[in-house]
Amino acid sequence: MAYTQKSSLSSDQVAFEQLAYFAFRANPLHSDYASVKATRQSHRGSGVTFNIYADLSQATTALTETSDVTAVAMSDSTVTVNLAEYGNAVITTAALRGQSFLNVDSDAANIVGYNAADSLDQIAADQLQAGSNVSYIGQTSRGALVAGNVITSNSVREQVAALRTASVPTIGGSYIGFIHPDVAYDFIGNTGTADLRSFQIRQDADGVRKGSIGIFDGVDFIETPRALLVANGGASNVDAYGTVIIGQQALAMAYSTMYGQNPSVVFGPVTDSLRRFQPVGWYAMCGYGRFREAAIRRIESASSIGAN
Repeated sequence: MAYTQKSSLSSDQVAFEQLAYFAFRANPLHSDYASVKATRQSHRGSGVTFNIYADLSQATTALTETSDVTAVAMSDSTVTVNLAEYGNAVITTAALRGQSFLNVDSDAANIVGYNAADSLDQIAADQLQAGSNVSYIGQTSRGALVAGNVITSNSVREQVAALRTASVPTIGGSYIGFIHPDVAYDFIGNTGTADLRSFQIRQDADGVRKGSIGIFDGVDFIETPRALLVANGGASNVDAYGTVIIGQQALAMAYSTMYGQNPSVVFGPVTDSLRRFQPVGWYAMCGYGRFREAAIRRIESASSIGAN
């Protein structure tokens, strides 16, 4: 007796899911805090210059009845954010589009769109991470950091005090902190931050169960793999991390009024003879710059679960 089995026919095939999955993606966060934007540009140019007026010195001496005040001069400073062109593109072939069981054009647009947000957010992060106000846990330079130089609650309080001393306004009631997950591990578990958990669990027990750091001493911490990580940046190949805490007007964004504030997805022209190659990409003409150095503080540390 002959059995018709799987090997007898070619109709037995592995099925394919027609829904595409994408790589794990870090959420773009830093660019969201570019609170200063060019809204009244005088004309199109290679960059945008912002003016910042300085306040007058306090006048604490009482006036005399018969003497006029002595006028003082106003002063200002400027911050210039230069524009640059950014973009990326992929090209799909006719054979791929015609033979793939996935919607390649739609998937390509998804990948290109995320690449735009991902790239521009890193540009913004690089600006914040290069601020001049930096402190090192237990050391005086990045290259001297050792494995035991992990972040502490006191180091965070110190930077909050510096921001408040400089009269830096908060963002929605608190400062914003960008912290690497490796550093957050130490921040939560360090004996010096035991009060972090004991306080938060009374305020937001659900957040504690989900692993949220929450607001600690005036800083709303955001865990992100985009936080500064310099591999082997410390002593003896110890990884160095930067936790950045910002207030209002830390970051400025400038953009071309011709192309707008947001990047655009561009479907390029098909120029080959048989019209088989379809480009899709993104384009932006913009720039990010530190607007107020006083509103940016960076704590550099090691991590007990980083490379040591």
